[in-house]
Amino acid sequence: MQRRRSAPHTFEENFAAEKVKLEAQAAKLKPGPQMDAVLKKISQLETAAHISEWLSSPGLQAPT
Repeated sequence: MQRRRSAPHTFEENFAAEKVKLEAQAAKLKPGPQMDAVLKKISQLETAAHISEWLSSPGLQAPT
């Protein structure tokens, strides 16, 4: 019997899911080093998402 595989998630969907998870985690934390670390990770995810969007934009396609 073969295993059924779910549809693969896109890079952007993975970023969005991780961001939601981290935002929920940050909402439970009190201000301090742990919260700062979670907020830093959120910021890094946002930056990575923007870079990914920029790299996949039509203006950066290789000439044909």
